[in-house]
Formats: sequence, C-alpha cells, structure tokens
Amino acid sequence: MSRHRHSKKYRYAAWTTAGAAVVAGAGIAAQTSMATTTATAWPAQRTYTGRAFDTCAAPSLAAMKAWHTGFYGAAAVYMGGRNRGCAQPNLTASWVKSVSTVGWKLIPLYVGAQPPCQKGSSPEKLTAATAASLGAADAKDAVAKASALGMKAGSPVYLDMEAYDITDKACNDAVLTYVRAFDRALHAKTYRTGYYGFSSSSAKAIATATNRTDLPGNLWYALWDKQNTTTADWPFGAAQWTNHSRAHQYMVNSKETRGGHTITVDRDAWDAPVAITG
Repeated sequence: MSRHRHSKKYRYAAWTTAGAAVVAGAGIAAQTSMATTTATAWPAQRTYTGRAFDTCAAPSLAAMKAWHTGFYGAAAVYMGGRNRGCAQPNLTASWVKSVSTVGWKLIPLYVGAQPPCQKGSSPEKLTAATAASLGAADAKDAVAKASALGMKAGSPVYLDMEAYDITDKACNDAVLTYVRAFDRALHAKTYRTGYYGFSSSSAKAIATATNRTDLPGNLWYALWDKQNTTTADWPFGAAQWTNHSRAHQYMVNSKETRGGHTITVDRDAWDAPVAITG
C-alpha cells in the first residue's frame, strides 16, 4: 500500500517500471467468489459496498469511533505477514470486537512473501524453489492470525503483492505458484481468497494468467486515478470478478481529520467480502 511499504514516490516508480460515487452501506450476500468448490458448507459471504480506507497501523478505538461518520464504512487492517511494515499495538481481538460493534466492517490484509525480482529488500521473498511451501505456510499463518482476532471462517484474506516486473517469466511463474498455494491452503480452512495488487503489474498478472486454477476469488486493484468506482475504470475483462468481488484503491496518502483525529489513509472503493466477526 502507500506508507506501510514504500514512499508514494517509490511506489509510482515501481508501478511504472513494472508495467508501465458510492454511498457507504453494507449487506449480506450469498457466497459468490469461490475459485474452487468443496463439500464444505461455506458461511454466507459478508459483502460491503461503499467507501473504505487502509492505513499502516490500526487506529485507536477512540479514533475509529470518531471516524465512524458515514463517509467510510470499512477499514483494512494489516493482520500479519513478515513483510508487514507497521507494528499493530491496537490490533487485538478486543479491538476487532469493539470496532465491529461500532459498525465498522473490516478487511483482513496479509503482507506475504514478495517476488524474487522485486526491487528493494523484503524480510521474506519467495523463489521458484520455495514458492509452493511458502504459500502454504503463509496461508496457515494468515488463518491463525485472522482466527485469533475473531475473524471467522468464511472471512476473506487479501494477500498483498506489491509491484514487480511481470514480463520476467520465471519471476511471474514463481509468484503465481505462491499465490495458488496460498489460496488452496485458505480454502482448506474455509477462508475466502483475495488479492491486492497494481493494475499494471501484480494485479495484472492474476487477471491475465492463462491457467485460472486456484487464483484469488476477489481482486483489489491499485489504480490511483481518484475515481471512486469499481466499474468505470475497471482495467480487466468485463466478465472478471463480477458479483461483489472487486475493490479499487483510488487515492493514497490522504491526510484527513475527523472528530479531532488525524490519520493518513489510502481511499478505496469497495464491493467485495469483508471479515465475518461477532
């Protein structure tokens, strides 16, 4: 995202190198975005449609209460991953329960292993040899983290994959192997699959993959065009990720004050699953 990993300037550079009006509300929808089917009885998908925000560290409970004005209805939280950029002193099961009671919908985000060809250093990078095992291990950790926070089975986990050179076939193949292993392991534990990436690189790799097996059921694309929509600027095939399976990060590093609490956030247009809590 914007501040948890790199500066805005760096991320624009990485994005270029790599590949180049919604009212807040919530509802419950039937399961719509499974990449695979099993005999398991899946909980109904909890869908939120409206404006969301993501920020590096989960805000205090006081800030979340002050910010619950109707402008935003959901917040992404970085619940785990070795590449997570911020400590999370507020992010506890008690916090999740409290903000959910206030009315917030939560978006679980996991910053897993990053591509071997990605610029910069990350604590965890995948390789062709480790992609499958790392994907499975990271998904197991993601489920444990989500469960400990009170995010129940049927919740989505959005895997954060930052920009990389998708024209590097070996690198791209390794990333897809990792993502598929991550998704299979999530499904085995009855968690829905999601993915955050850049429209010109990491998200494009998922959207254009020829083999569609075990790819994420929900796509959150970064396209910083300041358009609060998941349809008007949708950069991929019109039939892809329909029926409440899309999210769009449309603005980054927006410093905003609500109820006396100032937070720098990224803005998101959301029409996709959120965590099942309570």
